[in-house]
Amino acid sequence: MQSTSTNYSYFCPCPRGLEAALAEELGEIAIHAGPDAALKVHNQVPGGVHCSGTLLAAYQLNLHSRIASRVLLRMAHGSYKNENDIYDLTLAQAWEDWFKVSHTIRVDLTAVKSPLKSIEFSTLKIKDAICDRFLDLMKLRPSVNTRTPDMRIAGFVDAHNFTVYLDTSGEALFKRGWREETGDAPLRENLAAGLLRTSGWKPGVPLFDPMCGSGTILAEAAQMVAGVPAGARRRFAFEKFSNFDAGAWLSIKGDFKPNPLPTTPTIFGSDISGDMVELTRENLRRAGIQFEIPLKQIEAQEVKPPLGPDGAPLAGIILTNPPYGERIGVRGDRALPTEELFMQFFADFSSTLKQRFAGWKVFLFSADLGLPKLMRLKESRKTPFFNGALECRLFRFDMVAGSNRREEAKPQAESND
Repeated sequence: MQSTSTNYSYFCPCPRGLEAALAEELGEIAIHAGPDAALKVHNQVPGGVHCSGTLLAAYQLNLHSRIASRVLLRMAHGSYKNENDIYDLTLAQAWEDWFKVSHTIRVDLTAVKSPLKSIEFSTLKIKDAICDRFLDLMKLRPSVNTRTPDMRIAGFVDAHNFTVYLDTSGEALFKRGWREETGDAPLRENLAAGLLRTSGWKPGVPLFDPMCGSGTILAEAAQMVAGVPAGARRRFAFEKFSNFDAGAWLSIKGDFKPNPLPTTPTIFGSDISGDMVELTRENLRRAGIQFEIPLKQIEAQEVKPPLGPDGAPLAGIILTNPPYGERIGVRGDRALPTEELFMQFFADFSSTLKQRFAGWKVFLFSADLGLPKLMRLKESRKTPFFNGALECRLFRFDMVAGSNRREEAKPQAESND
């Protein structure tokens, strides 16, 4: 049986582009996790961050990380030449120390520049090795469940090496446990959290999402204000491990102290769709938010800065994921072609920002890499991200009166993306 004081290697995958933000977050979790977790952050690689620590570190990471997609515990790592090498390395691991033969399993394999001819066949070899290990020991084998497995096993192969991981998370960590319904193409929660960190937003700074959709950005920010851990409302695969320390887990869950509820609003949202505003309201309730977040149904082109308690306009951060065309026409002129409507929308929204939001930092997350041209604004920064397989940018515009309009008299060379 493995001990909770043994040190393990972990890999925390995340959306591409958020590796630095995740490493920073993991460093903060390490500080608060205490010496028993022995959590140390190591190198960033494309798509995630390597770290190490005891099993208590896995408990802490799953509970507190807002940006990681999963927390994968490394079982083995070695070179390979073919599928038989992958089978042998997997077979040699003591899977029986971690879970019971009665637990269902699922195996996923990711390959980068691998010479293997069939990823499906290699995935099958990993599954066979785990099942054969149990068969040899107990004359029984675990069943496969691809939809709701008790245990997920993740393999990774590159040109020369194979690594096999046991997933400590279960369901992906962006599934916080509060979302039931979403709007069209909702932003994943861990991507929203990463965008908040990348924007420099901190609790207490006014935040406004004028195209809030189902409210993902608002819910993430509100939980951060409240001090509610990302995983507070869900369960994890490690709770089914044979060596699960229920007492330590209860102590870790009981250790966080919620922040005092704010007395005046600092988070604001609006959307063109009344249905989306209602869905946001419901999602905030389900996410456990017990303080006021003012929401309005209004077109983004018509918004004004929210007011502070003294009635004066606030200045802060706008962070939003503009719709890709579908929802722009909810109350628009349906006689106009979609592309023309799209261009008119962004021209009008840009005018609103320039006229009404001086002093604000505006962050637009979009798969449309030509967004600054549509806005007729010059971005002060653009950060590349991937939303799944979709290449995106987080564009930053600093709304200082008269300083960020593109020079329209001459064409400007675009920087390479």
